[in-house]
Amino acid sequence: MPELPEVETVRRGLEPWLEGATILSVTLNRKDLRFPFPRNLKEGIEGQTVTRVGRRAKYLLMSLSNGKTLLSHLGMTGSWRFAEHGIDKPPRYYEPGTEPKHDHMIWELFHPQHGKSHLIYADPRRFGFIDLYDDIEQSPYLKGLGPEPLGNDFNAAEMAAAFKGKKAPMKAALLDQRVVAGLGNIYVAEALHRAHILPTVAAGRLVTKTGKPKKALEDLSAAVREVLIAAIEVGGSTIRDFRSTTGEGYFQHNFAVYDREGDPCPTPLCTGVVKRIVQSGRSTFYCPVCQKAP
Repeated sequence: MPELPEVETVRRGLEPWLEGATILSVTLNRKDLRFPFPRNLKEGIEGQTVTRVGRRAKYLLMSLSNGKTLLSHLGMTGSWRFAEHGIDKPPRYYEPGTEPKHDHMIWELFHPQHGKSHLIYADPRRFGFIDLYDDIEQSPYLKGLGPEPLGNDFNAAEMAAAFKGKKAPMKAALLDQRVVAGLGNIYVAEALHRAHILPTVAAGRLVTKTGKPKKALEDLSAAVREVLIAAIEVGGSTIRDFRSTTGEGYFQHNFAVYDREGDPCPTPLCTGVVKRIVQSGRSTFYCPVCQKAP
């Protein structure tokens, strides 16, 4: 499932072509994705101008001139594509190697700078979903989310407050969207490796008795930012089903531990070999030599 860097990559790909564009018409080729399309979707967005393309955690947020906001979650295989840009070329409104039956929604757009274009939402497995809100703050998907890891509110002190007394393993603690928004399996593994912290250690061990962050937690907060920024810079990770708006993404070539079971640890002078274990039904990759329990 796309994580923060992948969704941010899609947002950046959409932004220059979508912000300022008017949605002339909307074609829905089916009634639902993971959930039914909102009943007022066509009426709510046709004729409106997209004023902003934003992101919160793993959700794309498209603000409209009528005050409404469209929320998009990509699920496992969802993608937004411009027919006229990137890898898609008219009249083929689908990614090479897939079928047009997976194009579930098409917008005809007019942009004052770029002219007409067609924006397609495709989703072969239909685990993604679309919703529309008069007030995006009322969305149940956004309520209770923790700070954005690239924002000013994310720091070791905030993490210490969330982790104090927690017996949950570090991996589970970082995957909790109430603690930090947008992290998933891939980037948690990579951040913990950069900070040299075992994914199995109790989160509370990174906090002092007085509630202050230990150095390991300071290192972890920095590692989370670093790995996300590095992934965004190269377009996220093109693995399994994710594709950016241009069909590219290269961070998978930079994975230190994720999906690298049996490979030598890339940490300089470390003699460890990447190990895989299962936590809460999901694969965890780490180096048993250089990742420690603080």
